[in-house]
Amino acid sequence: MKLHSDHTAAGGHRITAYGPGFVTVDGSTFTGTVLLGQGVPATDCEERRPGDLSVATIQRLREQDPEVVIIGTGARHVFPPHGLVAPLMQDGIGVEIMSTAAACRTCNILGAEGRRVVALLLPIE
Repeated sequence: MKLHSDHTAAGGHRITAYGPGFVTVDGSTFTGTVLLGQGVPATDCEERRPGDLSVATIQRLREQDPEVVIIGTGARHVFPPHGLVAPLMQDGIGVEIMSTAAACRTCNILGAEGRRVVALLLPIE
């Protein structure tokens, strides 16, 4: 699906397209997992499936000082173990888990509102 917006999304980034195997951010197409952080370039990550998420993954998200963390879990909405994301919630950080397609749309909306959003977008396979 192609998205068009004049506003930025997570961390000042704009997601303009997504689909099976790709997400396009700021004109660059990523074919793996994408981390959108605050004021840093979008980056590829090693995690490919919800089961690959780890304490180290959550710590990387936390280090971005987010108001909200969005985790796109691929083609389907898959909850990670509660204990994995609990540290974010204990710090008062909002956590949203959804399909990657929904996460892309939500990132653009929350970013346009000026929210401090960090997103981890697993590939749609």
